[in-house]
Amino acid sequence: MNKPVLPMSSLSLKLPTANRSIETYRLAASRTFPAKLEGTLNRVAFSAAHVVADPLADNDPWLSAAIDWDRTIAFREHVWDLGLGVAEAMDTAQRGMGLDWPTSLELIQRSVKAAKAKGNALVFSGAGTDHLAVEDARTVDDVIRAYEEQIAAVEKAGGRIILMASRALAKLGRSADDYAKVYDRVLSQVREPVIIHWLGDMFDPALSGYWGTSDLDKAMDTAVAIINANAAKVDGVKVSLLDKQREIDMRRRLANNIKMYTGDDFNYAELIAGDDKGFSHALLGIFDAIAPAASYALSRLAAGNEAGFHDVLGPTVPLSRHIFRAPTRFYKTGIVFMAYLNGHQDHFTMVGGQESTRSTLHLAELFRLADKAGLLSNPEMATRRMKTVLATRGIED
Repeated sequence: MNKPVLPMSSLSLKLPTANRSIETYRLAASRTFPAKLEGTLNRVAFSAAHVVADPLADNDPWLSAAIDWDRTIAFREHVWDLGLGVAEAMDTAQRGMGLDWPTSLELIQRSVKAAKAKGNALVFSGAGTDHLAVEDARTVDDVIRAYEEQIAAVEKAGGRIILMASRALAKLGRSADDYAKVYDRVLSQVREPVIIHWLGDMFDPALSGYWGTSDLDKAMDTAVAIINANAAKVDGVKVSLLDKQREIDMRRRLANNIKMYTGDDFNYAELIAGDDKGFSHALLGIFDAIAPAASYALSRLAAGNEAGFHDVLGPTVPLSRHIFRAPTRFYKTGIVFMAYLNGHQDHFTMVGGQESTRSTLHLAELFRLADKAGLLSNPEMATRRMKTVLATRGIED
């Protein structure tokens, strides 16, 4: 349960502001959420999970990934304890931004094994075409073969599939027919129903024009037609367009057995709550950073307490909008910074050196918003760690 709200914390630190000054920021009262799911859930909720880099590895971060496997799997166990599923080896794990396919496959194998040991905890894993260099892809048949290779590897590991968008297909696919050929062929072969991921170009510029057109209305027509034609092979669709109304429109057009998983890190609270015509389930990168609050909020919703759901989840939305602000593809830095502040790793080092993609001002505002939402699980530790990062960037407390 939440602690009683107190007027103010005694903790403070110096933070930079947009006008190049330094302010003394005093933390709000902390809010504590359960470490394990209390009650049940009436939404399927996945956290796309980050990877923990190994800061002591002797590697060149721009060229190769070094993973702290123990901490990476421990974080997934934390997510499972909260009743959430793990969406593995996805964009949040820096897939395509530091994490290559061989390392992704090892991550999937380890995660699936850990999920089984956890009592068959929920995990779906990304299968795409990223081992096929875009410049080497000549035809859509090359794309099909690449998908088949990754799907076979994930299924061999005992995993369920999230069918990721393909940069190679975005390059080669010129029409709805090209996309239908690829998805029809691939979906006909999967062992179990998959989640299809439509990732917008704000997350990955190389996916511009996906579904064969830059017109999003026409793209949705193509996507819905392909998905509904293969309804028996589709568990659900994750839409990451940061466009609330498009998600709602698509949700209402899907076949009855197909779930909509919101990927809208700007509007997830209202989309999950839904309306009299339906609701979205969740597959969100922000749930990595706010997993305890998300779990508690979802349990309140399942208990019929929608006001309690919004009371917890609503204040997390400004933080999420900040973390996912343009350039959106750099949101992973904020996700990992939250993991560092909350003690899930002992350093702020990322695969590919991606800790450098956000400014000191951005991190300072993230700290303020996380504090205001009650998302700093140990405010004293978070404050110490924030001061450490600021000191490396020339701001001494």
